[in-house]
Amino acid sequence: MHKEEVHLKFFMCVIQSRQLVRTPQRTEWIMTHEEHHAAKSLGVGKAIAVLTSGGDAQGMNAAVRAVVRVGIYTGARVFFVHEGYQGLVDGGDNIREATWESVSMMLQLGGTVIGSARCKDFREREGRLRAAHNLVKRGITNLCVIGGDGSLTGADTFRSEWGDLLNDLQKAGKITAEEANKSSYLNIVGLVGSIDNDFCGTDMTIGTDSALHRIIEIVDAITTTAQRYLALVTSLSCGADWVFIPECPPDDAWEEHLCRRLSETRTRGSRLNIIIVAEGAIDKNGQPITSENIKDLVVKRLGYDTRVTVLGHVQRGGTPSAFDRILGSRMGVEAVMALLEGTPDTPACVVSLSGNQAVRLPLMECVQVTKDVTKAMNEKRFDEAMKLRGRSFMNNWEVYKLLAHVRPPVTKSGSYTVAVMNVGAPAAGMNAAVRSTVRIGLIQGNRVLVVHDGFEGLAKGQIEEAGWSYVGGWTGQGGSKLGTKRTLPKKSFEQISANITKFNIQGLVIIGGFEAYTGGLELMEGRKQYDELCIPFVVIPATVSNNVPGSDFSVGADTALNTICMTCDRIKQSAAGTKRRVFIIETMGGYCGYLATMAGLAAGADAAYIFEEPFTIRDLQVNVEHLVQKMKTTVKRGLVLRNEKCNENYTTDFIFNLYSEEGKGIFDSRKNVLGHMQQGGSPTPFDRNFATKMGAKAMNWMSGKIKESYRNGRIFANTPDSGCVLGMRKRALVFQPVTELKEQTDFEHRIPKEQWWLKLRPILKILAKYEIDLDTSEHAHLEHITRKRSGEATI
Repeated sequence: MHKEEVHLKFFMCVIQSRQLVRTPQRTEWIMTHEEHHAAKSLGVGKAIAVLTSGGDAQGMNAAVRAVVRVGIYTGARVFFVHEGYQGLVDGGDNIREATWESVSMMLQLGGTVIGSARCKDFREREGRLRAAHNLVKRGITNLCVIGGDGSLTGADTFRSEWGDLLNDLQKAGKITAEEANKSSYLNIVGLVGSIDNDFCGTDMTIGTDSALHRIIEIVDAITTTAQRYLALVTSLSCGADWVFIPECPPDDAWEEHLCRRLSETRTRGSRLNIIIVAEGAIDKNGQPITSENIKDLVVKRLGYDTRVTVLGHVQRGGTPSAFDRILGSRMGVEAVMALLEGTPDTPACVVSLSGNQAVRLPLMECVQVTKDVTKAMNEKRFDEAMKLRGRSFMNNWEVYKLLAHVRPPVTKSGSYTVAVMNVGAPAAGMNAAVRSTVRIGLIQGNRVLVVHDGFEGLAKGQIEEAGWSYVGGWTGQGGSKLGTKRTLPKKSFEQISANITKFNIQGLVIIGGFEAYTGGLELMEGRKQYDELCIPFVVIPATVSNNVPGSDFSVGADTALNTICMTCDRIKQSAAGTKRRVFIIETMGGYCGYLATMAGLAAGADAAYIFEEPFTIRDLQVNVEHLVQKMKTTVKRGLVLRNEKCNENYTTDFIFNLYSEEGKGIFDSRKNVLGHMQQGGSPTPFDRNFATKMGAKAMNWMSGKIKESYRNGRIFANTPDSGCVLGMRKRALVFQPVTELKEQTDFEHRIPKEQWWLKLRPILKILAKYEIDLDTSEHAHLEHITRKRSGEATI
C-alpha cells in the first residue's frame, strides 16, 4: 500500500483505562486491579505550574484547563502563572494555585485567560534567578509552557541553568539546603501555541485551525493576506488563483505568469480572482512581495477592479474551533503525563502532533530545525527550507501547484475516462472533493464525467462531461452539488453495466459514506456476473457520522463537529443569567458515537451517551448525582450529549424526563434535538483541505490503476486491490481493498468493529470530574526529528 504522511485532525495520545473486548453488538471493558489506581497517585507530593507566553492563540485555554484538571486528578498541586514569564519573575499573586472550578467555562474562550506577556527580565540571568526563587518557595519543579519557539527556548535555558540558579540562591541565603534538595531538578514540557504553525516537528499547532476558520470566513467573500502556513492551506481551502509564500518564491517573470493566469480564468467565465499573500513573501532575489505590489500590478496591466484586505489580529480572535479545543485538551493531558514521568535525565520535550498521533520530541531539536528553516531562507536555499518545513507542508504545496499553476491540456492526451459521483447523505466537503478529482483528472489529460444522484443516476444515465469551469467555486459550498442518494447498485447492475459501456467509463471515484463503502462491496461481487464492472474504483469517505471502515476520519465530520460545538456554546450561553440548568442534546451519527464523544470533549460535556459504550439506569443515576453535586459549586450549568441510536429504550425523552424528575428543586432540564443542521453549511477549512487532497490522491491512484489494468485494448480490473477505500490511518493515507475491510465491519450497526476515538472517552470523563481510572501504561514516547544538514537526506 502506498503511504504518505498527512496532516490530520485530532491525534491519538493513547491513554486508555481499560482493555477493549469486542462482541458482535457491544463493546465491553476489562480493567486490571494494578491499573485501577496507577494514575491517581502519580502526582502526589508534586507541583506543576502552567503558563502561556508569546502571542495568544485560540485553544490555549483548553490546554490550560486540561493541565489543571488532569494534574489535580493525579494528586498534584497545580499553579497558574499569570502574564507568562513576567509573572514567573514577579511572583506574588501572579503565581496562584488553581482549583477544579477555576478552569470552568474556559473552553469556548479565545486567547488565554491567564494572560501572556513579552518579558525582557526573563532573558537576563537575574530575572531567571528570581523566577527560580519563586518556584522553589512553592515547591514547584514541573513547568508546562504553552507558546512559540522563543518561549520554549527560554524554558530550556531555564532548565539547563537550574542547578546553578539553586546554588546561587542558597549562597545568598534565599533558600535553604533542604529546599534546594527538594527542588534539585526542573522538568519542562512545551506545548506549541501559535496561529502561524511555523514550529518544526508538529503537523499542527494550537490555534492554527481556529485562525484558518477566521480567514476562510472572510476569504469566501474577499481577498485576504495571511501567515505563510495559513496562506497555503487557505489557498487550498478556497481555490485561490495564486498564493505567495516565503518558502517558495515565484519564478522569474512571475508577473507575466500571474497576469496570464488571471486573464485565462476570466476567459473561462470567472468573475472573481483570489490572490493570497503571506506575511514575509519575497521573490527569488529576496525582494518583498506585498499585497499593494500585487494590486498595482493587476490594476496597471489588466485594469481589473482590485481590493486589498489585511486581516492582522482578526486571525487571533473569535471562539476556538472544535479541533483546537480537542488538540489543546489532548496535548494538555500528555504534557502532565510527560512532566510527572520525568527524571533528571529526561530532556525538555515538546508534545507534538504527527498524523493523528501524539509524539514527544526533544524540544531543542525542534527549535533548531525551526531556526534552520529561517537560515535556509535567508541564504536563498528555498528547496531545503521547504523540506525542513515537513512533509505535510510539502504535500499541501504540491497539490496547490497542481490545481493552481498547471494548465489543463487542450486535448485529452490521457485517453482515460473517469466518472465521479456522490453516494449516501450529503456532507460538507463533498463538492471540494469532486472539484479536486475533476481538475486533477483534466490536468492529467483524462476525460472526466460527473454522475448525478449516485448509483441511481449511474443506472439512469444521468451523466455528463465536466470541464474546468464546471466545478469552479465548488470548494466552499456545502452539501452535494451533484446530488446524492443512498441507493445501492446491486438491483441495477444491468443498467449500470450498460451505461459504463455507453459512456466508456474506465474508472469510478465514489465520494460518500457507509453506502459508498457497501456499494463498493456490491460492485466487487457483481464482477463475477458483469465484466463491465471490472473497472478500478476508489471510495473517498465522506459522511458526518465518521463510520466508514478503513479511515480514522471522513470528509464532513469536522464541519458537523464544529456545528454541534458552536450550538452547544450558544445553548449554554442562553442560560448565562439562569442558575442551575442542565441541557440534554441529541446528536446524529447513527450507531456511531464519534460526534457525541468528540463534541462532548470539545464543549466540556458532563456526559456523552453512545452505543459503543453500554450504559444502564444506574449509570444515568450516577450522572444525575454528579450534576447535583456540581450545582453546589460555582458552576451552575450542565451539558449532556446523547447519540441518536445509543439505546433504543433510553431515548432522549426518557433521559430528559429522568433528569427533570431527579433534578427537581436542584436544577431545571432542557432538551434539544439538533437534527440535520449538523450536516453544516459551508465546510470547515479542514474538510475543504482534506477533501481536496483526498480527491487529488484518488485521481492519481486511479490513473495508475487504469493503466495497470489495460489488457487487449480494454480495461479489465478484477484483483482485490482494484477496488479500494482511501482512508486516514494514524500518520498516513492508505488505499485498502474493500474486501479486506469486511472483517473489520459491524454491518448490522454500520460501524467499524474497532474505533480509535473510543480511547479518548476516559479523558472526557476525567475532565468532567468523574471518578474514573486512567491507565498510563500507553502514552506518547520520545522520538527524534531528523535534521537536514548539507549532504544529508531529509525524512
